[in-house]
Amino acid sequence: MPIDGAGRMIELAQEPIARLYPHTLTNRTMSTSNLFKPLKLGKVELQNRLALAPLTRFRADDAHVPLPFVPEYYAQRGSVPGTLLITEATFIAPKAGGYGNAPGIWSEEQIASWKKVTEAVHAKGSFIYLQLWALGRAASPGQLKKELGQDAEVKGASDIPFEGGATPTPLTEEEIKEYIGLYAQAAKNSIAAGFDGVEIHGANGYLVDQFTQEVSNKRTDSWGGSVENRARFGIEVARAVVEAVGADRTGIRLSPYSSFQGMKMEDPKPQFTYLAQELKKLKLAYIHLVESRISGNAEVESTEKVDFLIDLWDNQSPVLLAGGFTRASAKTAADEEYKNKNILIVFGRYFISNPDLVFRVEKGIEFTPYDREKFYNKGEKEGYTTWPFSKEFEAQASKL
Repeated sequence: MPIDGAGRMIELAQEPIARLYPHTLTNRTMSTSNLFKPLKLGKVELQNRLALAPLTRFRADDAHVPLPFVPEYYAQRGSVPGTLLITEATFIAPKAGGYGNAPGIWSEEQIASWKKVTEAVHAKGSFIYLQLWALGRAASPGQLKKELGQDAEVKGASDIPFEGGATPTPLTEEEIKEYIGLYAQAAKNSIAAGFDGVEIHGANGYLVDQFTQEVSNKRTDSWGGSVENRARFGIEVARAVVEAVGADRTGIRLSPYSSFQGMKMEDPKPQFTYLAQELKKLKLAYIHLVESRISGNAEVESTEKVDFLIDLWDNQSPVLLAGGFTRASAKTAADEEYKNKNILIVFGRYFISNPDLVFRVEKGIEFTPYDREKFYNKGEKEGYTTWPFSKEFEAQASKL
């Protein structure tokens, strides 16, 4: 049977088996799988080791306030009690944005709307972290000017654009310190909105990642020019967030091998080893690592392993692992590859089309295929809250 770069059976080979024998894994092994053992993460006690990935869905209004049906979306995906959800990436401030209809966390209206989300998730007995986002050079110049005025500029670590992007103006020392403060304030706003914690978006070519990697950071001051200086922004952001809301409410997402938006160093290991070593000193609630589907929104067949970071973290706190998992490969990762590690398996696209994904994994129920055409339908409920629960889940829920 074909094997991918991580030693997992590839998805095309697995799916026919799952269809022919949908309950095989459940009946024999899933009930005792590590995937369904409790795990403490920060201040919360999870009841399973499956998590919702942060997924941009563009269901906010023009003022970046989550729309009225957003609570239903997250509550659906928290329908199995004790599940961890991470929100879509959320702008920390107007100047950190540059996309329309993505949510923010700076205004009273945004905080109030997010509070309805956290209340809905907590009512299901699950937990939710908000992902803190600044676009940097990935911002749309037109969107920034539309929202902030004609003088608004795309800002980044250096004046290096990615292909098809605007050339950013390097952030000044004063602006860098302001951004660090904006992350901290956004974290405080998140806790005020009822979130269990926050995740710093340090992946996929956005602002923290732009400072971290030499392909986007050619600075010669104390924020660039060496492994230590390039890591400084991410470390200072994390430290500020920890000081604002506590280490046990703070996580961070990293993607050492992602080539999305012009990223990926020739050898990421030295840079990300140093960054992770320094982050480990802060005793974060978790670290979230991306492998496998390593190019953001694009499909990528190869997998580049992040084991060097998992080993470095050494079970200090849980590691969230995202990588195009299926039900079978999630179990293999939890029970074989990383059986002695505190790993959570993160699902993205399949969690969109399977609001009861945790239940389906446990019971061996086939996943509903996702529909790419509905990922980014701005402002629409269709393809967002309209995906069906399995009949088995509905039957169980009717008995409660």
